[in-house]
Amino acid sequence: MKFKDRWLACISIGEQTFRTEISDQTNKPIWNSEKKFLLERNGPHVAKLTVFETNRLSKNNLIGFCEVDLFEFLSRDSDSDTEVFDLMDPSSSNIVVGNIALSCTIEDPIETEKSFARRILSIVDYNGDGQLSFSEFSELINAFGNQQAAKKKEELFKAADENGDGVVSMEELATLLTMQQEKEPLINCCPVCGEFLEVSDRLNSMIHMSLCFDEGTGNQVMTGGFLTEKQASYGWMFKLSEWAHVSSYDAGLNSGSKSSHILVFDRKKKRLVEEIIDGKIVLSMRAIYQSKVGLGIMDRGAKELLQSISEKQGKKMNSPESAKDIPTFLKFFKDQINIAEVKYPIDHFKTFNEFFIRELKPGSRPIAHAGRDDIAVCAADCRLMAFNTAEESLRFWIKGKKFSIRGLLGNIPCSNTFIGGTLVIFRLAPQDYHRFHFPVSGRIEQIVDIPGCLYTVNPIAVNSKYCNVFTENKRAVSIISTADFGKVAFVAIGATMVGSITFTKKTGDYVQKGDEFGYFSFGGSTVICVFEKDSIALDEDLLAYSARSIETLVSVGMQLGVSVKKRAELPLPDIRNISIF
Repeated sequence: MKFKDRWLACISIGEQTFRTEISDQTNKPIWNSEKKFLLERNGPHVAKLTVFETNRLSKNNLIGFCEVDLFEFLSRDSDSDTEVFDLMDPSSSNIVVGNIALSCTIEDPIETEKSFARRILSIVDYNGDGQLSFSEFSELINAFGNQQAAKKKEELFKAADENGDGVVSMEELATLLTMQQEKEPLINCCPVCGEFLEVSDRLNSMIHMSLCFDEGTGNQVMTGGFLTEKQASYGWMFKLSEWAHVSSYDAGLNSGSKSSHILVFDRKKKRLVEEIIDGKIVLSMRAIYQSKVGLGIMDRGAKELLQSISEKQGKKMNSPESAKDIPTFLKFFKDQINIAEVKYPIDHFKTFNEFFIRELKPGSRPIAHAGRDDIAVCAADCRLMAFNTAEESLRFWIKGKKFSIRGLLGNIPCSNTFIGGTLVIFRLAPQDYHRFHFPVSGRIEQIVDIPGCLYTVNPIAVNSKYCNVFTENKRAVSIISTADFGKVAFVAIGATMVGSITFTKKTGDYVQKGDEFGYFSFGGSTVICVFEKDSIALDEDLLAYSARSIETLVSVGMQLGVSVKKRAELPLPDIRNISIF
């Protein structure tokens, strides 16, 4: 590192984050920390390494990071297991602040299971002969915490003792554990730490227990149980606030203390990330939107105040003086805005709003299956929620009591077409690229403006039972007629600080999926697309995370779903003319 401090490092992959201990005061920290985890062929494989300088009082500061594709790392042609990576400054991907050495090796799953069996055998093998007698085997089964297995000790011992010599060897124990975990799991909880183990996750359970048994053997195992590197880096002040229920850290619905943090799943990098939002804004939104008192204040004139504030803020962001706020904005969102993608250099923008509605370089957002109109794509850089019906959205996400498709679309003539239809919510945060694009190809039939309030579209409000954001906010409803999906409703919703929705296409235009449709001025905002019932099969990963009340971070052009109509029209193969080789 470029200066001396006490450091900690984290590694994040998928929905897991692990951290090291804090190093001594130095500019060359050495942790010698390790962590085993399951790397699946179709699962997360890009690991993010982060290094923090520590601060005992409040929070630790992110100094550098790098991302490592573990598949590429493991398949490289090298005689060494270790490679040195540059740590990049989170506020500028061009500045190197240090480097970090990473070693990565593959362990065969069978060896993992044998290693686990070897460790637990050594603990209950009291006479040290490398084998388990029936009494030693019985104590082991009791430690596994499975009452059903405890009743069948003799049966299990006979099954394990394959050669009938009256004792169970390490190989025999490993075989029993493997077979039983697949059929009727023996181990319900870890014998060391007592943590409950998922029945369906046999190999990860073995890895968990292997590492638990590793404690105290000289290998320093990284601490787990964190969702993101930011959570892993928090100091004692945050832990105290969690203990006092002032705040908590979890994925899913945001209400009460849970609304202190917003976690989303990054679809491209396949890991959880925390959305950056100012703490004072979080507290104010919780006070307003998650209480009857706060919404009561809204009903007594605060709605008009929000309108007035949004108008004044809009004028301010269009003034030449506002350009000086751009560097501060970039610093606050230092690792969530990629300047390299922006079409023009920063000094090109003469006002903050010019930067806010920035265009991207051509090719920055490739469109999935560009030649196929039967595949819909994501309409914005955003946090996405997808539901097969409006009823599902009410169960997992939208908690306002008055939400309905008809309420969302207003009194447009064809609103009944969308009853029972599929709903996709694209939420744009302030740091996002704020131009929205067409998810489908077709012709714009109409664009209808609906006046309304300017509530925030943050999950803190959407998840509140006291607020009806999507049916009360100012919005513009567009109807797109398509060949593959029927009619598609595209609803652009304004929000606090977003008084302006600008369209770059007009009624009657024929458009291709991925074409720009318009942009939102300063603030967070939302697009909602409604498809006719049974017209689209949404991608399973988007539905799965939405069912867990977790937003998915997506980019313009990523695949959204496939036309059901087109899929049904595909001819079946003629099996009479198929040759099998």
